[in-house]
Amino acid sequence: MSLFQVILVGIGGFFGAIARFSGSQVINKRITSSIPIATLSINLLGSFLLGLLFGMGINKSALLLLGTGFMGAFTTFSTFKLEGIQLHISQQKKAFLMYTTISYGGGILLAFLGLEIGRFL
Repeated sequence: MSLFQVILVGIGGFFGAIARFSGSQVINKRITSSIPIATLSINLLGSFLLGLLFGMGINKSALLLLGTGFMGAFTTFSTFKLEGIQLHISQQKKAFLMYTTISYGGGILLAFLGLEIGRFL
């Protein structure tokens, strides 16, 4: 791992984290839901976009910047897990099941769709 690669991931991560925070703020101000809709929306979008990047076959440096850096910070597995646990603890079983199913199933489906669209492009 070179210093250049670390810098690419860091720059991507910086902008990905800002985009995630900003996107979450906008979504949460506009939509109220029993499930964590901001995290869900951002993670689903990130799954699609990461699939798209891989499908397009971008070079290693761009993949480090956009895939590992930006998408790594834009999407969040830890927040998804924490919010799922919070739904479970607060006895919101239907919301928990819906959130978990849509996150996993939708994420895989959208990553596959992005991959296929990227291959087409």
